[in-house]
Amino acid sequence: MDIAYLVTPLVTWTLVGPIKFLINSARTRQWAFGLVGNGGFPSNHSAVVASMATLIALREGISAPAFGVAVTLAFIVIIDANSLRQHVGKQAAAINRVAKADDGHHTLRERMGHTIVEIAGGLCTGVAIAFAINAVLGRG
Repeated sequence: MDIAYLVTPLVTWTLVGPIKFLINSARTRQWAFGLVGNGGFPSNHSAVVASMATLIALREGISAPAFGVAVTLAFIVIIDANSLRQHVGKQAAAINRVAKADDGHHTLRERMGHTIVEIAGGLCTGVAIAFAINAVLGRG
């Protein structure tokens, strides 16, 4: 197996997390430990699926069946990040309002999904990382 297919998602996930943390920290002008996790710029999930689809395109070509599978998976992840998880966050906010009225506790995380800009940032970051890994590791 070509090690690039294992390294790419791991490196992407490892790099995007700190990038997201630094961007969130700069935006809030304080260390944003509370904002680590789902949501934010760039989207980790979008970056990972974009990096794999890009690596497959670079190494196997866009006519490879694996590229079609990777793009399909990327669409599912992006749709989930943009719509489903945003709706989950809205539901969490509504539940938190009810819970706060009852006992004053904020219990559920409300920032779950991604905006189109956050997803686009993840896609661009993932593509760039895949190009870099492909250049560094060459053809396995």
